Formats: sequence, C-alpha cells, structure tokens
Amino acid sequence: MNLLQSFLEYIKQNHLFSPKDKLLLAVSGGIDSVVLAELCKQADFDFAIAHCNFQLRGEEGDRDEQFVKALAEKYNVTFFVKAFDTKLIAQQQKTSIEETARNLRYEWFHELVDSSQLTVDSNTTVNRQLSTVILTGHHADDTIETVLMNFFRGTGIKGLRGIQPKNGKVIRPLLFARRKELETFVKENQLGFVTDSTNFENEYTRNFFRNKVLPAIKEYYHAADENILSNAERFIEVEELYNQAIAQHKKKLLTHPQPLRGGEKKGNEIHIPVLKLKKSSPLHTIVYEIIKDFGFTSHQTDEVIALLDSETGKYISSSSHRIIKNRNWLMIAPLLAADAQIYVIEQWESSLQSAAGSLQLQLINAADCQLSTANSIAMLNAAEIKYPLLLRKWKTGDYFYPLGMKKKKKLSRFFIDNKLSKTEKENVWVIESNKRIVWVVGHRIDERFKVTGKTKEILKISISQTK
Repeated sequence: MNLLQSFLEYIKQNHLFSPKDKLLLAVSGGIDSVVLAELCKQADFDFAIAHCNFQLRGEEGDRDEQFVKALAEKYNVTFFVKAFDTKLIAQQQKTSIEETARNLRYEWFHELVDSSQLTVDSNTTVNRQLSTVILTGHHADDTIETVLMNFFRGTGIKGLRGIQPKNGKVIRPLLFARRKELETFVKENQLGFVTDSTNFENEYTRNFFRNKVLPAIKEYYHAADENILSNAERFIEVEELYNQAIAQHKKKLLTHPQPLRGGEKKGNEIHIPVLKLKKSSPLHTIVYEIIKDFGFTSHQTDEVIALLDSETGKYISSSSHRIIKNRNWLMIAPLLAADAQIYVIEQWESSLQSAAGSLQLQLINAADCQLSTANSIAMLNAAEIKYPLLLRKWKTGDYFYPLGMKKKKKLSRFFIDNKLSKTEKENVWVIESNKRIVWVVGHRIDERFKVTGKTKEILKISISQTK
C-alpha cells in the first residue's frame, strides 16, 4: 500500500473528515507539511493553505513564506499568511517562545475557519453548511517525541497516549507515517521543501529530545521509538478503561442537591459524602479526577484528602471553586456569589455579598449596645461563636433552639408554626457555627447564642436584600 492509499485509509478508519469537507492546511514549508499538501492534492480534496511567519529567523523565515506562497500558487488554492511579533508577545504573556508560537498559530487557524473570508480556491467561498477543519502535518515521530517529553515533564495517562488524530477542528492525518516514509514520498514525487535551521539547535525542548535524548536511548534500546509508539497505542485503550472506572466512581460519589419544591434550583454545587469517599480506592487518583474539573491542581489533592478529617468550615480554593468541609460532606461550590449556595465567613470579614443578600458583620462592646429586635438583625453572644461561619440554604433535618425556648425544634415545624408560605420556606437561609445554627436568617436567633447580662461582646449581623 503506497502512502496515498494509507493516508486515505487512515482518514476513513478514524473518521477524521469527509472528502467533501473544506480543509485549511497548516503549511510551514518543511517535509511533513509539503507531503500533506501533495497528498491532499492527489486525493482531490478541497483545501486552502495557511502559513505563519513568527519573525524568529529573519531572512530564512521570509524565504519560507515565499516558498509556501509559491506552493499555493502551484496548487491554485487560496493562500493565507500572517506575521507575528512572537518574541514581544512571549515577553508580554510571560510564556516560552514555543508555547507562544503554538498558541498564536492555532488561534489564528481557528479564526480563519470560523470566518467568512476563508476561500478554498479563487472562485469559491466556503459553504458554511459544510465542515471546515484544520489539518496539520504531525507524524508518528512527533508522537514519539511528545510521549517522551510528557513522561519527563510529568503527566497522567492522557499524556502517555501521545498526539491524537483529532482534537475538535484540528485534524492530524499523517500520524500513521514515520518521517522516513515522508522523506521517501518527497523523493518519489520530486517535491521541494525548506529546512528550518533551528531544527538542529537544542534551545527548544522538542529539538533537545529529538536530537539528544532519543538517540541516546536508542544506543541501548534500538527499537525504543517503535516501542514508544506501541505503548502510546496501548495507552489509548488504557485511558478508555481508566475513564470508565473514574466515571463509575463519580456516579457513586457526586450528588447534585435536588431542586427545592417549586422547581427553584439550589445552584451549581456538588456534594460528596465523606465516609463513602474515604472508603474509595485508589483515593488519591479518584480525588484528583474529581477536583481537576473545578480548577484544582494535582498538588492540591493532598489538601483535599486532609479536609476529610478536618473540622466543619475548613476549605481550600481554586481560581473558580471552593471545596468546603461541612459535617459529613465535602461541598464543591462556585466562587461566584450568583452561583454559590454555601458561603464561608471568616472572623476577619466584615461584609459579604451573597445570594441571600448583603451581610454586614460587626463586633460591639455589650455595655455600649442597645439590642435590636428587627428581623433583619441578629445580635449574638460573640463568646459562643466559633469561626468560620457558614451561610447556607436550610435543608431537611435542620433544627435549632428558637429564642425563648429550651427545646430544639426542626425548621420544618418552625416554618409551619410561623405560617410561612411555600415560597418563603424555599428562600430561607441559615448561619451555622460549629455545626449549630445560630440564626435562621430574617426570622429567629438560637437561644444558645442570645445576649445575656454576662455578655461582654456582641456579634451584630445585619442583612439587606441585594439590589
């Protein structure tokens, strides 16, 4: 089977794209992308060519641009080119040259396929009802290098499976081929190409692995490259089994609070039973797979495991979420007030914006304070308060000792006695201290936290509706 037949078979077997789809080819001018363009031409695919000039190699970069432009003219297809001040952008974003160039490249390619300016020949504008995909010239040797880099960088199973043939709109239809096969194809078809002189320098990570690490390994393990490819293929199946197992654990452990009566949602929280999670194995892996979807890093896994044996109110945060220990549960809640249904109030905080309203907290000397009986204000004995406080929606089973009573009462009975409507009950919040409700917000404080003649300091909490 020649390279063209293998190319078409690989596309078909992996369902990469339809022969009728519109293709945007990322062409640098090197062997791999030149072969990709020639194969697409021989296959009679409908394609355009895009080239990035990263302005990193002076005249050599301009030479590559002119070469790719001539290639597009040879095939009579639309040519796109864009120059980037890559070094300046890398400095501004504080990212490496490699990472910056990669990000700029794919961002621009996606802009092209999503825009109406993309044409595939001199006369035809893309039919927006057809799929438009991006093709790159990555081949099997790129997979070998990627697996090696990921292994030494530190990775999960996903990183050990190498480059995948399809990632959204980005398609890599040459992953079946080794570089030697591409070189043979170039000779047989008498194709011209350009050589990037930086490929022989080891300043960039991939070049170092290509030119130094892999050759050194092959001195001892001659079939190392083929073995890495075989392992990468096996890890694709391993990952599939792994994901199935993780999905089963998540199904058993993650619960979403049921909507309140009347259909009002309780927000975007996820609750995890502590005891059930502690019995799960392997605990470290399961915890990481749960928390990574909420912005937490692998380095925070141990912190989450420590929460399992911590006191109520302890929490850790990511850039978007907070994991809070609340009795026998871990609660994963968004940091955005509009989405959160549980809020942590630390001792140093004097205000809080929440879905319940705007809270103001103030410590007052009892001797200088006049007690308020307003429903929107709670006057509490500060000596009985333990931080952090939790502000949350009430739930079935909650109870407290209503002010003036020596016996506890379930909130559900308290609501009935006070003739709260269904809607009013659905919107009740409570403030909790060390597993004890101190205030049914807007209704009644707890007897155990009332101000007495011996009280020295008062915690005043007032709430007003957020406008």
